[in-house]
Amino acid sequence: MLESMGLPLPAESLIIGASLYAATTHHIEIRWVVVAAVTGAIMGDNLGYLIGRSIGFRVLQKYGARIGLSTERLLLGRYLFKRHGGLVVFLGRFVAVLRVFVALLAGANHMPWKSFLWHNALGGVFWAGGYSVATYFLGKEIFSLSGPLAIGIGTIVVILLGVALFFLKKNEKRLTEEALKEAEAEDHAGSAPG
Repeated sequence: MLESMGLPLPAESLIIGASLYAATTHHIEIRWVVVAAVTGAIMGDNLGYLIGRSIGFRVLQKYGARIGLSTERLLLGRYLFKRHGGLVVFLGRFVAVLRVFVALLAGANHMPWKSFLWHNALGGVFWAGGYSVATYFLGKEIFSLSGPLAIGIGTIVVILLGVALFFLKKNEKRLTEEALKEAEAEDHAGSAPG
């Protein structure tokens, strides 16, 4: 739960450790490990979303320029979260660094809560539940598989992130213009007499 709220903690290791403990000692039941892991993941992300929603955007506006987040890039981030936020939230669950910040960023970028909740819950079930159950059934074999599997998944994630960053860098101006047009249209719609 705390990792999903934005604290860099080893949630994945805890899930794997608890699942292995359940598999090898049978002192705890795997279903309770799954329930705790999934519940913690979903609750933590929702709290992270609320923190991001309440103070995140103001903090990014104030200090974002120090880390390269100009006003235009913040607007672009909001636009991308609005268009593809569900996919970012779901897939972000499986990337350690992104998992820590995705809920805060979704809240700060005002991603619609219903969409966030759905994709967050789906990601939490697949990530926490999947890791728990897979570790439990693979038992001691998980250590021999985790090295090559982690390298393979890590390589794929790095390649996908590289492609996404290349695409964003190449199309940043066009996407920013689209985001500005959409923001202006929303401003006009909001200020029109109803």
